[in-house]
Amino acid sequence: MKKRIHDIDLFRKYPHEVQLELFQNLISTAKNTEWGRKYGYEDNLSVREFQERVPISTYEDLYPYIERVMKGEQNLLWPTKIEWFAKSSGTTNARSKYIPVSPESLEDCHYKGGKDMLSIYVNLYPETKLFTGKGLSIGGSHHPSELNAKVNCGDVSAVIMQNLPIWAEAIRTPPLKIALMDKWEEKIEKMVEVTVKENVTSMSGVPTWTYVLLKRILEVTGKSNILEIWPNLELFTHGAVAFGPYRQLFRDIIPSDQMNYLEVYNASEGFFGIQDQAGTEDEMLLMLDYGVYYEFIPMDQFEEENPKTLTLDQVELGKNYAIVISTNAGLWRYKIGDTVRFTSLSPYRIKISGRTKHFINAFGEEVIVENAEEAITNACDATGAIISNFTACPVYLESDKRGGHEWLIEFEKEPNDLKRFTQVLDEKLREVNSDYDAKRQNDIALQGPLVHAAPKGTFLNWLSHKGKLGGQNKVPRLSNTRDYLEEIMQVNGL
Repeated sequence: MKKRIHDIDLFRKYPHEVQLELFQNLISTAKNTEWGRKYGYEDNLSVREFQERVPISTYEDLYPYIERVMKGEQNLLWPTKIEWFAKSSGTTNARSKYIPVSPESLEDCHYKGGKDMLSIYVNLYPETKLFTGKGLSIGGSHHPSELNAKVNCGDVSAVIMQNLPIWAEAIRTPPLKIALMDKWEEKIEKMVEVTVKENVTSMSGVPTWTYVLLKRILEVTGKSNILEIWPNLELFTHGAVAFGPYRQLFRDIIPSDQMNYLEVYNASEGFFGIQDQAGTEDEMLLMLDYGVYYEFIPMDQFEEENPKTLTLDQVELGKNYAIVISTNAGLWRYKIGDTVRFTSLSPYRIKISGRTKHFINAFGEEVIVENAEEAITNACDATGAIISNFTACPVYLESDKRGGHEWLIEFEKEPNDLKRFTQVLDEKLREVNSDYDAKRQNDIALQGPLVHAAPKGTFLNWLSHKGKLGGQNKVPRLSNTRDYLEEIMQVNGL
């Protein structure tokens, strides 16, 4: 672990050299693939030539290649044999994405990220007792592809778990046969049964589903908090959704100042960031030697037909960028759909600011997920509320009324004053987003937010209805249409 910290320090110190070397390795390795031959990778491309020749890709652009690989063809996007695909649930849309997972991306990206997470944690907390117990991980499931029984597809966490070495399986819980079950309700009950008997010192997973499991454990055992069951619990590694709105939920259920929280940025496409400082909250070191070459599109140019991408040495602090990646699994100049903001350029640290498709901009207000989560957290703090989930969308202008935003929020603990909660939510949004503030001036374009308190279980019912319980599935925080909110309300009879 100490040796790996030395390697991390190297890319902190020489980020551009590390990225350039990685880029050259990617191009060299893929030069004889069908994609590499199409775009002349054998010419030993420079970054500029690469950007000129190779188009920016969406999933739909790459899907004809991905489908052929799923059917059994090889050496199309990447030279090594690909038999695993991560089923992406970055959104709750009906269409699933199947992201190729090569042996290199599994070993040098996903596994490396997990090992680095431990290395960084031990470096931050050298007195840790983490390894005296087991790590609890909450994952999804996998299954053979409908296109080819020799190929397996599933949640990225399931792909990782299934391929873990034996020694890693020995220090985690629950056993694979339970961790990879596909029936979520049955899986939760089995996980409770098994894990309460273990000495769990760490947990990893999506905050939403981890909290559901912990609540069920307390219900079954009759205990008042998790430390009565796992007194040596000291770490929760979380990702997929912002932790801010969930922080108080976990403090209440794990009442200890010794409990540590570490954010990671991992997705079906790769492992990208790890919180490397104590107490920084959602600010992560961009991991530069994982077989991922980064480019960035300024969000004010995102909708352009051929937007100019920036390399790492060209980004600026505080601006929103859409991430474009080229990877050791054959994703080339691929838009993953996330937006980030740099908080430091030496070393490069980022905050996830939202999704390229998850925002509200019906009236020019340009509200992004980061704005919404900051405002929700503030409103909770001001009114003693704790939320479990939320979504928001526009209220469109009509001839007899102004437009606005409608919020559906499921509270674990109701605010002491919903009107005050709504007021603080609005005030914070105005503070952090000047476009929203301008549209709210004197209610000219936007009236104040409309907030509904949803009954408990509302969002779980909807996810269950969609067949998306567990794994990395999550509720879209913001939408520029009313589709999600109206469907959630309809499913729940609200």
